[in-house]
Amino acid sequence: MMLTAMLLAAAAPQVEQVTVPGPQGPLAGTLTLAGGKGPAVVIIPGSGPTDRDGNSPLGITAGSYRMLADALAAKGVSSIRIDKRGMFGSRAAVADANSATMADYAADARAWARLAAKRTGNACAWLVGHSEGGMVALQAAQAADGICGVVLVSSPGRSLGNVMRAQFRANPANAPILDAALGLLDTVEAGRTVDPATLPVPLGQMFPLGVQAYLARAIALDPAKLAATAKVPVAIVQGDADLQVSVADDARRLAAANPKATLTVVPGVNHVLKVVGSDRLANQRSYADSSLPIALGVVDAVVGAVKPGGARGAGSAK
Repeated sequence: MMLTAMLLAAAAPQVEQVTVPGPQGPLAGTLTLAGGKGPAVVIIPGSGPTDRDGNSPLGITAGSYRMLADALAAKGVSSIRIDKRGMFGSRAAVADANSATMADYAADARAWARLAAKRTGNACAWLVGHSEGGMVALQAAQAADGICGVVLVSSPGRSLGNVMRAQFRANPANAPILDAALGLLDTVEAGRTVDPATLPVPLGQMFPLGVQAYLARAIALDPAKLAATAKVPVAIVQGDADLQVSVADDARRLAAANPKATLTVVPGVNHVLKVVGSDRLANQRSYADSSLPIALGVVDAVVGAVKPGGARGAGSAK
């Protein structure tokens, strides 16, 4: 019994809080060291106020990034999961989180990659971008320095404007605000703003002027073009039960843009990387359910991308 306890303690990953310099204050993250000589990744969060664990005050408490970090460590992959500049532990980095650009986030990702590589004794680190974080990873990958490659997990392959239009249209509950939402996106895409006070209450809260300004900058980027010009290997991991982005419109568009990219489609997995099958209500409920484990197919696909000889994942490949 004592020997077993000692072995378990020895196998437990080392977890510590880490920082890198930001523009006005530190950027904060959590380092999970797997032990041994294995690869390192930086887990880049998705859109809006999403924290390093994959949670958001907008009703997401799935804990997906924390679970991913733990699962990767069990397979010999170290990670740093991060808070974006101006948010959560990185709130002192800038006064206004909405002033950030995709280029700013990419610069931060490169700084985190340097730290991840240094702490694990590697020459470079992988960027694992989830959702909009995939666009950040691709932007950072326009230069190879310090980056081994990128793994795009549930990432858009179309402009964010088109992704958001599809999201609004796909949910029947959005019918009362659909016209206003589509009009807002058209206006922002044209480089103008809409007074939030004139929008239906949910939209006005979701899209204050600062968010509209950030969105206008992000909409101008084409993820597929960034994938085509990436200077490092690209791996794409996509669940086929994702309500935010899709295999056909996003993952395959990214793969087509970069013929050397690998694509793994994981059956029954949704946007927060949980196995939910085809039940839409169960899918939506999973966003606030931290008791659901992360999909092992996603973990294996990430390991297969970053670790030589790693599992390729339970899914179909390109």
